[in-house]
Amino acid sequence: MLTLYHCSQTRSTRILWLLEELEIRQKVKVKLVSIQRSDGVGGIDPSNPHPEGKVPMLEHDGAYIRESTAIIQYLTDMFPDKGLGRNIGDRQRGAYLSWLSYYGGVMEPVLTVHFSSMKPDDMFRSSFRGYEEMADTLTAQLSKAPFLLGDDFSAADLLISAPFIWFSAMAPQTEPVQDWIVRCAERPAFSKVTSDDLGYLAQT
Repeated sequence: MLTLYHCSQTRSTRILWLLEELEIRQKVKVKLVSIQRSDGVGGIDPSNPHPEGKVPMLEHDGAYIRESTAIIQYLTDMFPDKGLGRNIGDRQRGAYLSWLSYYGGVMEPVLTVHFSSMKPDDMFRSSFRGYEEMADTLTAQLSKAPFLLGDDFSAADLLISAPFIWFSAMAPQTEPVQDWIVRCAERPAFSKVTSDDLGYLAQT
């Protein structure tokens, strides 16, 4: 049994998008929980097993998986038929895992600092570089192919494009990146989940 602990219009919405892309929405129970949002609205839900009261949180037969990148890898490994991940033995497996790790290990810290009042010090920049370097990395890759792994959309595109679709001011303004964001946002699964998530919002 798979259960996704979800709160509308949060990072867990991209996991809903993934479920739709994998065509497994009917195989996953979606349990709505509240979270403490950055504007102070809401609060930690005691029914949410995440140790920090956050989402997404995936439960599989009593085992818990947290963090978007881990959940995405877990689900694409578990349901490989749609080709959204890259399995062991696939020559793109390394690139796929690298993009997932790049998002969590570099992009999230860089975007958080860049769009806040925090000032990155030398230690931060030596570890993560900065927004310009992140933009250059994405632009260089997307100048070579329509998606991060080549000609086909993958869960790496889903993970990395999602914040740019929802918060367009965060996105690099280069043509390759902007065109890629449009391609990702035009996917039917994204449109469906965006509508469905508004329904979940009304229930909370």
